[in-house]
Amino acid sequence: MCGRYSLFVPPNDLAERFDLRSVEGYEPRYNAAPSQSLSVIADEQAETLQHMEWGLIPSWADSRDDGGHINARAETVAEKASFRAAFRQEDDGPLAAGRCLVPANGFYEWTETDRGTQPYRVTLSDDEPFAMAGLWAQWQPPTTQTGLDAFASGDGDEAGDPDVVETFTIVTTEPNAVVEKLHHRMAVILPEDDEERWLRGSPEEAQSLLELFPADRMRSYPVSTAVNDPANDSPEVVEEVSLG
Repeated sequence: MCGRYSLFVPPNDLAERFDLRSVEGYEPRYNAAPSQSLSVIADEQAETLQHMEWGLIPSWADSRDDGGHINARAETVAEKASFRAAFRQEDDGPLAAGRCLVPANGFYEWTETDRGTQPYRVTLSDDEPFAMAGLWAQWQPPTTQTGLDAFASGDGDEAGDPDVVETFTIVTTEPNAVVEKLHHRMAVILPEDDEERWLRGSPEEAQSLLELFPADRMRSYPVSTAVNDPANDSPEVVEEVSLG
């Protein structure tokens, strides 16, 4: 799975890499975690960096308890109810859903050792930013009623439509040779030439892109257990540590 990642490139470099006209609101993240508002590039406005909550809630969910999906399996993403509409880019009435790119320059995995659980950071060999395949969806909490007569007749004043929440998930697949030493799943990393096809292509074309990223273009290294706590979001958590 992918449960933590980083993105801390300069704003201008991020805009140039992903051909963005706006990166308003971008903040470097060294330890991005589920439930946080993070940067994504959605199919509907691919020229603008957007910010969504990590943990997809499908539009049909009655509550947040029916969502919070931080990962979606590539093998079932086209059929599973929680992700089908987003993968197929099918809106549900006024609520939208689709595919997105999740920009990153590394992600974390944990492995068991004789001395306990050890976190590792996984990056491209050249440390350049990359895009993980993602899905996004809008969700709106159920409308509630207010007013004394609401209890008696059900005709009380509406409290107003609750704010729409925009959420995303990261698609995962089988690991390559670098990640399989750490975990049995990894994020789908899209080759740069395939990013536009992921955003704009047909479901069949998008499905064909959910493949392993070449292991010879990646590396991993151990980092401090400080990364275990999402509150530790500083440059120190990405630094390599010695296991000697």
